[in-house]
Amino acid sequence: MPTLAETYIENRQRVQPNHANNYDAVHGGNLMKWMDEVGAMSAMRFAGAPCVTAAVDEFSFERPIPVGDTAVIEAYVFDAGRTSVRVFLRAHREDPLTGETAKTTAACFTFVAVDEDGKPTGVPALDVDSEEERELQATARDSVA
Repeated sequence: MPTLAETYIENRQRVQPNHANNYDAVHGGNLMKWMDEVGAMSAMRFAGAPCVTAAVDEFSFERPIPVGDTAVIEAYVFDAGRTSVRVFLRAHREDPLTGETAKTTAACFTFVAVDEDGKPTGVPALDVDSEEERELQATARDSVA
């Protein structure tokens, strides 16, 4: 059984002018796409199978990520059903010159594992072994409650 820590993925995306809205910050749709891609990678790592987005259960924008900053996106599986996987995601803005960060966005996506025919397939149980993993799971559950 995969552990929560084994599903943790972090990715970075530099915000360019073509990613921006009228306020010179990343367009919400671009950030959502990047988060969906990282979330799917986490879900697939957990399931050991291709995963498709089934639902976006929560998505909150707290502050913008300006052009020139880096979007740092982290994802991890915090719950699993029979064929579904719930992934918690956070985004931070990062100044590429100083490394200073600030949380910008939180989300919860549900993915479904699929077989070669595109039909839902089973996923393993999630192991939450360490105190750190229990804290991450609690953070995710509290964020979507």
